[in-house]
Amino acid sequence: METKVLLICLKTLLLLYSFVFWTTGVILLVIGVWGKLTLGIYLSLIARNFTDIPSVFIGTGTMIVSFGIFGCFAACRGNPCMLKLYALFLSLVFLAELVVSISGLMFNHDIKASFLKIYTNAVQNYNGNDEKSQAVDEVQYSLICCGVKNYTSWENSHYFLDHGIPRSCCKDESDCNPQDLQNLTIAATKVNQRGCYNLMMNFLEANMRIIIGVLFAATFSHLIGMRLSCCLSRFIMAHEYEMV
Repeated sequence: METKVLLICLKTLLLLYSFVFWTTGVILLVIGVWGKLTLGIYLSLIARNFTDIPSVFIGTGTMIVSFGIFGCFAACRGNPCMLKLYALFLSLVFLAELVVSISGLMFNHDIKASFLKIYTNAVQNYNGNDEKSQAVDEVQYSLICCGVKNYTSWENSHYFLDHGIPRSCCKDESDCNPQDLQNLTIAATKVNQRGCYNLMMNFLEANMRIIIGVLFAATFSHLIGMRLSCCLSRFIMAHEYEMV
């Protein structure tokens, strides 16, 4: 009787864990999709390699959702081999998420070290047409800002010599004409005063902290699932004759 009660308790705990595990997979999927839609424009300014970070979250989330479903099935069946396989899956996910979490921390520091130079270069080489130029426009529209430190950052750009400050800096585009944007004194009253660099850094750092925090919490929770799976597997194998 005690054996069956303990077995039910272990199965229930593993089922609860597997549901939570499945939920973290859904959360990572949502974060990945959100990152693609929201952070992609900012990440594209840094380097092409970093734009794959949201895809890593989507892939990891999909894997966790699949393993979570398998874990629920393994707990219900009480098959030692399936439970051991589930524990192996969890250990692989643990290692993968640990690598991603540490990479995220390194990426966060890398932003601080290199973003100013890279964004300044994007402004200097702005032409209004290529991918980085469109990213600069999107940043200026969405954050309601202008230039790197402020609107005067555009003075030394190639684009300014022929076209003036980009229209994406304007407070009101209907009140911005090309002649005004080529004169810094007049443009000062027409464009947004805040620089984009500090706003972008605050936005990226705040969101990266949330993402990395969630990922670290999810990563170390897998140790609980690994322990439960191994305990249940050993318990079933040790008492298989009593449960027949």
